[in-house]
Amino acid sequence: MDVMPQQDPESRRPSQPSQPSPEGPRPPHDATPGADPRTTPGADPGTTPGADPYVMPAEGATAVPPPPPTLRTTLRRAAFGAVAAGVLLAGALVAVPDGKDDRPKEPGPVERAEAAATAGSPASLSDLTALIGDRQKWVESHPADAPSWATLGSAYVEWGRRSADAAYFGRAEEALKRSLEARPGERGNGEAWVGMAALANARHDFLAAKRWGETVRKQDPKTWSVYPVLIDAYTGLGDVKAATEATEKFGELRKGVPALARTADLYRGQGWREDALATAREAADRATAPAEKAEALHRLGELAWERGEPEEAVAQFDAALRTDAGHHASLAGKARALVALDRTDEAVAAYQSALTKLPRPAYALELGELYASLELDGDARSQYGKLAELLEQAKAAGVDESVVQARYESDHGDPVVAVELLRGQWKKQHRSAAVADALGWALHRAGKSEEGLEYARQAVDTGVRNASYAYHLGVIERELAQYGPARRHLEEALRTNPAFSPLDAPKAREALETLGEPPPGGPGDMQPPPPPPPPVPSPEPKREAGPEPKPEPKKEPKRESPKPEAPAPAPSQTAPAPSKAAPSSPAAVEADASKTP
Repeated sequence: MDVMPQQDPESRRPSQPSQPSPEGPRPPHDATPGADPRTTPGADPGTTPGADPYVMPAEGATAVPPPPPTLRTTLRRAAFGAVAAGVLLAGALVAVPDGKDDRPKEPGPVERAEAAATAGSPASLSDLTALIGDRQKWVESHPADAPSWATLGSAYVEWGRRSADAAYFGRAEEALKRSLEARPGERGNGEAWVGMAALANARHDFLAAKRWGETVRKQDPKTWSVYPVLIDAYTGLGDVKAATEATEKFGELRKGVPALARTADLYRGQGWREDALATAREAADRATAPAEKAEALHRLGELAWERGEPEEAVAQFDAALRTDAGHHASLAGKARALVALDRTDEAVAAYQSALTKLPRPAYALELGELYASLELDGDARSQYGKLAELLEQAKAAGVDESVVQARYESDHGDPVVAVELLRGQWKKQHRSAAVADALGWALHRAGKSEEGLEYARQAVDTGVRNASYAYHLGVIERELAQYGPARRHLEEALRTNPAFSPLDAPKAREALETLGEPPPGGPGDMQPPPPPPPPVPSPEPKREAGPEPKPEPKKEPKRESPKPEAPAPAPSQTAPAPSKAAPSSPAAVEADASKTP
């Protein structure tokens, strides 16, 4: 491409010399280096001997104008100048912007939130707020835009879940319905159906979430966005097989950090600690966005806490908060770990901060039990009052918090109420490990330990490494005089996490001390039976005149010829009682014979 500036031909024409030389001076490159111009052939005779016509005279010397350059030299210099000007102009065009920046534009908060949703990753709260504001403004002027209504509804669900503000769930439902009115799901509005499934999960209506999600999957099995909501629904229903299949399918359709995170959660729920930890670490290493990175670090903190490593848990939760200050769930996780480290003042402050920013009923219950463990009964009652308020707010917004309420009623209220709440959950097919454990414990607290044993065993048999589940089962077994299994499960609880609860962990140690050590030798049914004693034949009496003694014909053959295949009885049961009416010794027979006439 010709980048030379377009100039007037006259401006590029070299000036004509006023007194041209007949031959013209030689160009500098024609001169021999080191030659004296006075002796050089072709030197201009009109010049001062020894002076270079192309070098300015020294200061103070008489200025002698140099001869004009030849036409050839002038044209050559003009060509070099044009090329240099073109290079400079090209550099100027690159260096000086002309009002259009060709560099990639930095994504704004709305674009970042949309990118996170497209990737299946969480968005930061600030970006989520920007996305909500953008879609609100858009649908005001475009009320028939079904995709925008669906995006707004899904953003409302995520905001309500991340902020624990259940009021946003009502707004989400309204926006999603507007989307389905503008375009029904059967006509390709699967995004609104996925939003309805996410909303049902947020309200803990897992059966409805399953129906919405399976409808989308049936319409288009390759819609990757439906599988996370199906995983949550199946997990809430306790359907481990379906949750596993959905997780595997999600990993096929959506590689990367979101799939790794879901796989780590699946391993964690099945008790595969090493696999869960390795997968969670990979997710944390590969995460790049702050919100995604914070979520991955929070998962590592939860795993460390469940392993009974509170110092590691605190480090991971702190890292999550440094990465994303809006990840308020890590505040509650940090508080839980600080209790285990006996840093209760810091734990109380962390719990209070978490409840201010993320008022979840479960956190309120944990703080109330921490106050109770510190014998701050007034603070505990006050906290339980706040828990009741949060439960009422959740109920008004359509959120089912029956499991948290039942946990409170079982230990601090009316266990009968807890049983009724959890039986209702069971009828709704909410049969996860958490519901089974809570129902088993509520039945035990209500005086129905035998029935509660079945549910408590079901929770532990899922394989999840939860110290509270093992503790509840051990206490129920001790109540039913099953001391061996009770001792084993209480030990498992304290081995899994020695500080799993500020109230229950000390009770677990006390119960284990009460049971004491198992008796030596192991269980009785595992002891080998003692060897049978060798049979001792009795001597036959001499047959003489006189009345014969009356032996026991039925017992002697059994004693002399026992069946080898029958189990040997205890020695105390094989020794027959001596008979007083039938002497069998020879002396007795002879004494009887001498009395006859």
